[in-house]
Amino acid sequence: MRAIELSNVTWSKSSYSNQDGGACLEVADNLPVVPVRDSKDPDRVPLVFEAGAWSAFAGAVKRGDLFE
Repeated sequence: MRAIELSNVTWSKSSYSNQDGGACLEVADNLPVVPVRDSKDPDRVPLVFEAGAWSAFAGAVKRGDLFE
């Protein structure tokens, strides 16, 4: 897999993130993959998902299907 340059991407905080600074998940849009990072540790290497896998995961979270 080739490296993806993420130094100039715009990160968006999840609407489900805690406004007090805890549990903050950020994603970068408009890329061929979906990088995900913890906003409290932005220098740490983000996790990178294929768009379809991330979409399936996010949909399962929204539906509450993860732990059934």
